[in-house]
Amino acid sequence: MSIFDWLHKAEQTETKALDERPETDMDELNERVIGALRTVYDPEMPVNIYDLGLIYDLDVTDAGVVNIRMTLTAPGCPVAQTFPGIVEQAVASVPGVNEARVELVWDPPWSRERMSEAARLELGML
Repeated sequence: MSIFDWLHKAEQTETKALDERPETDMDELNERVIGALRTVYDPEMPVNIYDLGLIYDLDVTDAGVVNIRMTLTAPGCPVAQTFPGIVEQAVASVPGVNEARVELVWDPPWSRERMSEAARLELGML
């Protein structure tokens, strides 16, 4: 076997290993993204946006692209123009994320029922 054959075989093995990544890698990336979302706090409430229930949809692709559909507590929120960029920056800083995209949606409207139990406890609602 020549050096070229050996290098080609090594490259194929590496590509195959990447293609057969265990799902746990994607699960770990998803958990790291959620961890990053938990570092971003709503400007009006002392609760992170994930536990507050502002994240409606989170999709992490194999290519490291994260698509987020989120809302704010009120349509007239003064940070509506800048907040999605803050969320994108937090998620883009996660190792393994190649791109973060945030779409701000208003339907369905946010309600307190979307909050996690931890958020309700933190706000004294339990």
